[in-house]
Amino acid sequence: MNTKPSGNKRADRCVVCDRIQMIAENRNPYFVAELDTGYAVIGDFQYFRGYSLFLCKKHVPELHLLPGDFKRDFLVEMSLVGEAVIKSFRPVKLNYELLGNTDPHLHWHLFPRHSDDPNLKGPVSEIDREARHAPSTRPDTETLNTLRRDLLAELKNVAGGAYCQGSD
Repeated sequence: MNTKPSGNKRADRCVVCDRIQMIAENRNPYFVAELDTGYAVIGDFQYFRGYSLFLCKKHVPELHLLPGDFKRDFLVEMSLVGEAVIKSFRPVKLNYELLGNTDPHLHWHLFPRHSDDPNLKGPVSEIDREARHAPSTRPDTETLNTLRRDLLAELKNVAGGAYCQGSD
């Protein structure tokens, strides 16, 4: 099932696959945990404190292309990562996005929305991308380690220690 999407200008290169390869090589500082169907990671930018992603182990652009049991498990695990994000970072709301327009490899964006968000009631996309990706929103090493540790602890609580292998 590891097929590259056709008609894609990035058909020879996948950013998500690159990130997964970095995890395999122990070079991805954002890695939190491996689950059966994917990898939980902290987002590169923390405009939304606790922003995390769940990267699918299979390189497919659409949910319907996943085999039945894997698809079910992927959705359940995404939900567990979401629950762990909520318990770790205590947002007032969690936004889930599965787009794939830019990077056609299944990956969930989990945006914790906090009461101090400038547009709490609107979608993430309404907030200027440059502001969300400003250098000042990149976590320093200490902050990143804290985010990773907190998410891993809650993920182990909600998914069970045997269900995920963490980065600690």
